Amino acid sequence: MRFKVLLTAGAESDLNDLHGYIAAYDSPQNADDVLDKLLEVAESLATFPERGSYPPELLALGIREYRQSFFKPYRVIYRVIGKQVIIYVITDGRRDMKSLLARRLLGA
Repeated sequence: MRFKVLLTAGAESDLNDLHGYIAAYDSPQNADDVLDKLLEVAESLATFPERGSYPPELLALGIREYRQSFFKPYRVIYRVIGKQVIIYVITDGRRDMKSLLARRLLGA
């Protein structure tokens, strides 16, 4: 069974921000490469999205609705609802993930 993969507006904004940052501080070619790899990770969730691990920041709060997949050091945070995979966050995992996830997923 294939799942439909959807990106929230926040996840799309994350991709644009990451691309812009890498293009400005590294190179446009590397920015394109990272964007392509992150989109591959997102699309790979169409088959067996449950393989992703639980984000430890959320697991510590007892929240198991979200999962994550990686293209190191980047993290793709998503939720499986029915036959859809909804991607909420795509970010550099070296960021302050507790604050980001609380703000983006928990509405804090």
